[in-house]
Amino acid sequence: MKKLLITVCGRAGSKGFKNKNLKTFCGKPLVYYSLAAAGLFLAAHPEVKADIALNTDSADLAKLVADKYPEVTFLPRCEELGGDTVPKMAVIQDSLTRMEEKNGCKYDYVMDLDITSPLRTAEDLAAAYKMKDERDDLDLVYSVTESRRNPCFNMVKDCGDHIEKGIASDWFTARQQAPVFYDVNASIYVYRRDFLANNATHSIWDAKTYVTQMMDTGVLDIDSEDDFLLMEVIADHLYHHYPAFAAVQEAIRG
Repeated sequence: MKKLLITVCGRAGSKGFKNKNLKTFCGKPLVYYSLAAAGLFLAAHPEVKADIALNTDSADLAKLVADKYPEVTFLPRCEELGGDTVPKMAVIQDSLTRMEEKNGCKYDYVMDLDITSPLRTAEDLAAAYKMKDERDDLDLVYSVTESRRNPCFNMVKDCGDHIEKGIASDWFTARQQAPVFYDVNASIYVYRRDFLANNATHSIWDAKTYVTQMMDTGVLDIDSEDDFLLMEVIADHLYHHYPAFAAVQEAIRG
């Protein structure tokens, strides 16, 4: 049986969108969507033995989770990992080290779920986990969405006194002919344990990775009040028309 650590990481406050990790989304605390999706995924996959950890320096966020999800291990974040410029991978590594010490075990994989991506399904988690579990050669599997623009065809870059095509090419007369690009949506990451534990650069770009696709309208980055309000509109549509999304909201406790 494979052993999985699921991490949920959130700082107190936010410069771009104040206290975004404490927001109520469509009537439910934002962080509960990640925990509900994780619960549905694990219930459907009893072959996966998992622990869930919340790494935060926010007492309010810790209490919010403890009130409804007491099985989640609270890892108080140290001051050194609380700054704006601290890479998130360092926080996930800290979670891995402390959970292995606490539980006296060694995990096979670590799955990180971003708090500000509430519109994911249990099937999205399952797809990412399955991809990593079936590919021993991969260091990391992460979620993406289909890109609506392509730098080889219909994106441009600012070159100071003029504009140029994003990636210079005269070979493509239609977007379908260009190489496939994806938008990284930062929703789900599944790390090979040793790659994560031994990564001193906190970079994924020198690793061997692959991706799983999520519904492109299912995820936006919540960096502002407008982003948040727009995502609630999208969520209302998804909850009424897509049972897999509605199942996550319905699974939220209390």
